Amino acid sequence: MTDRPALRLVETASTPEVEWSWFCGRCAAPSGAPPSPNSRVCPSCGFGLLLESRTDSIPSNDDAFLVIDSSLLVQGVSPAAESLLGVDEESAVNRPVPELLVPADAEAQGPSRFASAVAEVMGGDDSVGIFVRPWNTFGVRMRVKIAPCGPPRAALLVIEAGPRTLRAV
Repeated sequence: MTDRPALRLVETASTPEVEWSWFCGRCAAPSGAPPSPNSRVCPSCGFGLLLESRTDSIPSNDDAFLVIDSSLLVQGVSPAAESLLGVDEESAVNRPVPELLVPADAEAQGPSRFASAVAEVMGGDDSVGIFVRPWNTFGVRMRVKIAPCGPPRAALLVIEAGPRTLRAV
């Protein structure tokens, strides 16, 4: 009789619990407790809608960020993003995100990779990083962290470290 290895149960590493927090979709002001359903306007700036996202993805008030809905339309723009992208909130809201940001690598799977990354994040709890550039600027790469937010289900695009991420290639 030969000695064969015995089968045993292998325990997998547990994934850490993801924490979620509320923030303003305009000024990024944190909100401690969940807002009541009838009062989701930011008490800090009075303009933004309070949204929930992963605590590790919530931007600071100095960060450039966009909120994108399931139709890939811009629904929120931070003041830093207005400055960085050269648009004002009024002209950016309800505009398709590819009219503001496009993939940095024009030939690396085209715009569908950027759109699929945004859609993928909206359907789950994980965040992804991707390089983009302003639609009308070449030779620039900005790293964007895309995370889920809502309600309703949306994507939070945080341009990491603001204008310092602009790099010529």
